[in-house]
Parts: sequence; C-alpha cells; structure tokens
Amino acid sequence: QVQLVESGGGLVQAGGSLRLSCTASGRTFRQYAMAWFRQGPGKEREFVAAISWNAYYADSVKGRFTISRDNVKNTVALQMNSLKPEDTAVYYCAADAFGRGSSAINTYEYWGQGTQVTVSS
Repeated sequence: QVQLVESGGGLVQAGGSLRLSCTASGRTFRQYAMAWFRQGPGKEREFVAAISWNAYYADSVKGRFTISRDNVKNTVALQMNSLKPEDTAVYYCAADAFGRGSSAINTYEYWGQGTQVTVSS
C-alpha cells in the first residue's frame, strides 16, 4: 500500500505562513490525485485542496493556500499564507490511486498521519 508521511505543522501567529509537505511511497505517484483535508476539534473532516491535472480549493482557502506537487520527488505541498485562527486543525494528506481528484473523503484510499497546525491570534 501507499504510505504518506507529512511534515511542516506547527504554531504560527495569525497572518503568518506555513508550508506543509507530504511524501508518498510507490512508483505510480504521477497517476495519483493528491489532496489535503483538515479536521478541527469537534468538527468533521473537511476538504481543503486537491491536485491532479489541475489544482482546486475549498472556498475558505482560495487565494490564501496553494497546493503543488513534484512528481520526481513524490511529494505534495500546501503553502498556507494569511493564516487565520479558524485554520487551526489537524491537516491530512490523502492520495487517490484512481486519479479522480474529488473533494469527497471516500474517494481517497491512502491517508497520512496528520500534522497539527495551530494559528494564534
């Protein structure tokens, strides 16, 4: 199975920036759709961003977050700018081997361990 390893979470002040990274195992990374989801305390896991042939975002992060991928290094990143306290959550990297690039949680077969992002005001 594909394994995803995340890094880059931490504590940042509102208005600041943070970059999350996720490294995937396997030799078919180029075919995967990759995504980031997040889950705040007591909340459902929600879609943040995805990238397959193109990138798209949840409305709440458009203009602030950028998802990118490196198919040579088998990595996906989430650059988060202008962070707000409501961005505080555990962020999860996900992979879909079928390359669908959906915002639906159940279309992703592989998940990272999650990394905590805390934005203080």
